[in-house]
Amino acid sequence: MRISAVSAILLASLALSGCSTSSGAGDLAAGLPSAETTNSIARSDGPVPSVSVGEVIAQAEQQQGLYAPSAPGPRPQAFLSVSKTEGMPLPSERPVAMLMPANPRISSIAPQARSPIYARRFRDAKPINFGVSSPRKLAVHGVDVSRWQGDIDWQTLQTQGANFVYIKATDGGDHLDPMFRQNWRKAKEAGLKRGAYHFFYWCRTAGEQADWFIRNVPREAGALPPVIDVEWNGESSCKQRVSRERVLEKMQTFMDKLERYYGQRPIIYTAPDFYRDNLRGAFLEHPFWLRAVAEHPSKVYPGRKWLFWQYSGSGLSHGVEGRIDLNAFHGSEDEWHKWVATN
Repeated sequence: MRISAVSAILLASLALSGCSTSSGAGDLAAGLPSAETTNSIARSDGPVPSVSVGEVIAQAEQQQGLYAPSAPGPRPQAFLSVSKTEGMPLPSERPVAMLMPANPRISSIAPQARSPIYARRFRDAKPINFGVSSPRKLAVHGVDVSRWQGDIDWQTLQTQGANFVYIKATDGGDHLDPMFRQNWRKAKEAGLKRGAYHFFYWCRTAGEQADWFIRNVPREAGALPPVIDVEWNGESSCKQRVSRERVLEKMQTFMDKLERYYGQRPIIYTAPDFYRDNLRGAFLEHPFWLRAVAEHPSKVYPGRKWLFWQYSGSGLSHGVEGRIDLNAFHGSEDEWHKWVATN
C-alpha cells in the first residue's frame, strides 16, 4: 500500500526519537517502571510501552465510557478489611479486585501446606511414669488454656510442642472466660490450630447453654470442632447431679445444636468419675477427649475409643506462667493432618 505524507512524517519522528533516547537514571524521570519486582509480580521481558501506564488506562476508560474526571468515583474497596463468615451472603457491591468464582471451594484451588509439627519439650511438675504407654510416644501434642494461664507467649508455647490448643470459652448460659477473645485471636496469629470448649452446667437448660456458646464463639473455617466439657465439679456453683438419662438428654440437645451451627460433630471431654456414672456405652459416634493423668486411657476407660488424651494437669512450659494441661492426639502426624483437613 502507498504511505501518505502524514504517515511518513510520523514514522520519521518515531525513528529519530528512538535514536535519541537511552536507558538509565532518565527512565525514572520519564515515568518508566523500575527493575524491582515483588513476590507476586514477575517482570516482563517484552518491550516497555512508549506511553505511561496511566495514559493507557485513561485511553481504555475513555473508550469504554468509564472515565469521568468531573465526578469523583466511589471510594476504593478492594483493600478494605472484609469480615467473612461462612454461610453469610456476599455484599451486593463487590470490588472488581476481589471477584471470586461462584463456588470458592472448587478443587482447582491449591491445597494449603501442612503446618509443621513441633516436638514435645514440655516439663511436668508431677511427672508420671506411664511405662510402655507413655504419651511421649505420640507424635502430636497440644494444650488447653483458660483465664488462669494469663497472658501467653503463643509462639514460644508452640515451639515447646503446642501444635494445637483448646481455649476455654463459656460456662453455663451466662459466663464468658475473660481471656477467651484475646486467646482466640492470638493463638490464630501464632499459627496454632485452635478450638473452643464449653463447661456444661447441670443447673441450666441445654438450649440456653448452646445459644450462649454460639453467641460467643465464631464460626470460622479451619477451627477445630467445639468441645463440651462434662464432669462433676465440686468447686462449681452448680452442685446438682442429675440422673444418667437426664445427662444424656441434655448433652444430646446441646451437641445437636452446635453440630447444626458449626457443621462439626462436637468432641466430648470428660473425667473418670463422670464417665463411670454416665457415659459408658453412650455416644459411640462422638469423638472423646479423656482425662487420665495416672494411667493410660485404655485402663481408665476400657473399650472406649478416644481422640485426645489429657495426660497431665501439671505441665510446665516456656511461654506460659504456672501450670498448664498437656494433651496428645491419638494418631500419627499423617493421621493428624488428615483429621484436621476433614474437620
